[in-house]
Amino acid sequence: MLKTRRHWTLNLLIVLAVLGSMGVFVLHSKNWTRLREDRILIISGFYQQEVPYSELDSVLWKERIPRMERNHGFSYWAREKGVFVDSLHPQRPVYVFVDDLRQHKIKIRYRDTMVLFLNFADSLETQSMYEVLKDEWVQKSAE
Repeated sequence: MLKTRRHWTLNLLIVLAVLGSMGVFVLHSKNWTRLREDRILIISGFYQQEVPYSELDSVLWKERIPRMERNHGFSYWAREKGVFVDSLHPQRPVYVFVDDLRQHKIKIRYRDTMVLFLNFADSLETQSMYEVLKDEWVQKSAE
């Protein structure tokens, strides 16, 4: 009986593919934010968006995001991430960083036409972020 042996490089490629897939999943599984003095940076895996406080037009609570077509991105379970196209305004992208579709989302309109939807798996974290953004928007409007 002949024994067939897999070459070690094939085993290494399989392990690297599995580890790479797990790494990408972990990077996209959560929204990370960095609050700066003049802007907020939102990161979720390959997707990154920077929103300057000085260019905020509105900060609103939304129960649902509108029906949109995904340009690129992904969704799994109750998460939506990526760049979408609104049927009413197909020329401008809508950025979606939603960790839980069942919870309320923050709708951020900035730079006159840009729209971003954001929430976190923890509703208290989403509420806290809403308060920070609302305060920045009110400060900007008062100037």
